[in-house]
Amino acid sequence: MTTHQHSHPRPWVSNKASQFTESVIREMSRLAAKHQAINLAQGFPDFEAPQPLKDAACQAIQDDINQYAITWGDKVFRDAIAAKTKWYLGLDVDPETQITVTCGATEAMMSAMLATVNPGDEVIVFEPHYENYGPDAILCGAVPRYVHLRAPDWHFDEKELEAAFNKKTKAIIINTPHNPTGKVFTEAELTFIGKLCEYWDVLVLTDEIYEHILYDGHRHVAPATIEDLKDRTITINALSKTYSVTGWRVGYIIANAELTGAIRKVHDFLTVGAAAPLQRAGAAAMHLPENYYTHLQQLYDNKRQAMLEVLDTVGIPYFKPQGAYYVFCDIDRFGYADDIAFTRHLVQDIGVAVVPGSSFFEDPVQGNRFIRFCFCKKPETLQAAQERLLTLNSEIKLAR
Repeated sequence: MTTHQHSHPRPWVSNKASQFTESVIREMSRLAAKHQAINLAQGFPDFEAPQPLKDAACQAIQDDINQYAITWGDKVFRDAIAAKTKWYLGLDVDPETQITVTCGATEAMMSAMLATVNPGDEVIVFEPHYENYGPDAILCGAVPRYVHLRAPDWHFDEKELEAAFNKKTKAIIINTPHNPTGKVFTEAELTFIGKLCEYWDVLVLTDEIYEHILYDGHRHVAPATIEDLKDRTITINALSKTYSVTGWRVGYIIANAELTGAIRKVHDFLTVGAAAPLQRAGAAAMHLPENYYTHLQQLYDNKRQAMLEVLDTVGIPYFKPQGAYYVFCDIDRFGYADDIAFTRHLVQDIGVAVVPGSSFFEDPVQGNRFIRFCFCKKPETLQAAQERLLTLNSEIKLAR
């Protein structure tokens, strides 16, 4: 048998894997490390996780909760999720038949989509969108159908959304509070979406990972609380953002019993289960007192204020976020070729890493005047970023 080096007649890489690129956000983190830049790109806190959670995780390991939990989640954790969901959202959820614990919200979304979406189905995605949703649809063999959120308030056009629904539509993805814009979907918007989903018999996949990070009196409305969406919503959440443990990779899915049965099967064969001791610690997170969330909102409101002051000082226009911990900015007036050129300059020469806006759009051209800053950082991190960005300020003045 003769061997031919590197000359295989058919492609080894799948069509699916060829249709999307690696994560731009995670790539920016690598560039930040390479250039010793301050990382305001990837959405992870650089401050401590709550002490009770760390204690609970250590205790669980010492108590030898080190073997597989039940595939779809430690019962103690599922019971705690149900209790917290009742308290916060007013929803009655059966922990035995309606909750699946996953390896983060990323696996939750993938499991939910693989359990419900068939090749050729269409999935509606609002854009700008968190970069995972498009590849998730492609990995399911589905076709993402993009509907624009429109600046400056990031509303959707009702007619455009209505036109996106058809017989092939299987699901719509809603992320509220929204990454990257900080939009919080209103009850009226969700009710409108509900009527379309009811008419076309469409599922709702909702990513609510920032549910507790809200500003200026904005309220989190869970799609599952909307009458037309009650039974057709798959709610996705995780410990990552609310409890500052993005590295734990513990998420969960709430859905009706029929959907949960399918989701649990997919989840089992994707990852078997999430880390057992961290699930037990997750139960401690769910039992934190109500004032934890009040303090969290205050903490993030202060960080948002600090970030907006930085942007005001430097002169970068932004859209004021209603929730989550990002600021979406418009760099159109700075005269760079596009968002990639601007972010490359920022990370290499200024020493601050941010995310280019084009990574949140299917067509990069639509995002090339935007960048995203992340502000889940210590005050001294934001202060250091401001000092570096002020050098950009003098450059901009010179360029004018």
